[in-house]
Amino acid sequence: MTIHPTAIVDDGATIGEGTRVWHWSHISGGAVIGRDCSLGQNVFVGNRVVIGDRVKIQNNVSVYDAVTLEDGVFCGPSMVFTNVINPRAEIERKSEFRATLVRRGATLGANCTVICGVTIGAYAMIGAGAVVTRDVPDFALMTGLPARRVGWVSHSGERLGDDLTCPATGYQYRLVNGSLEPQGERS
Repeated sequence: MTIHPTAIVDDGATIGEGTRVWHWSHISGGAVIGRDCSLGQNVFVGNRVVIGDRVKIQNNVSVYDAVTLEDGVFCGPSMVFTNVINPRAEIERKSEFRATLVRRGATLGANCTVICGVTIGAYAMIGAGAVVTRDVPDFALMTGLPARRVGWVSHSGERLGDDLTCPATGYQYRLVNGSLEPQGERS
């Protein structure tokens, strides 16, 4: 584990082997962070946050209480999580935090916003600047305000054409009841 001298890691935080925490980041005492993660400059991680293995969080991202990032999630620069649906400075709403789950391998593009209480499916890709207001299916490519599905992506993040075959790997997918599923075992 590598912690930059300017980073603050509160007592009680759990950080896995091989994880790197860079300049001016703050990890709260209740946070649980897995192995081989990278937390860029100026990242904040709240007390009630769980981060899996091999997660990359780029500069200027705050991961607030009630957010869970599964293994292999990528959080692009300056993307935003929320944890209260109707915040007010004069009203305490910590008991109203809504849980957000980002499933394995998902990518959250630079400057996107994830409104609390949603689940982002495995290997989904959220485009830069998109605003996610509802659950996202596995492998969905989402863009816009609010985010809408504009296509599908493969495990490797390549946009799939009509044949649902990954152009990089040749791996094939299929639509089942409106959801994308891998076809067979990946090599």
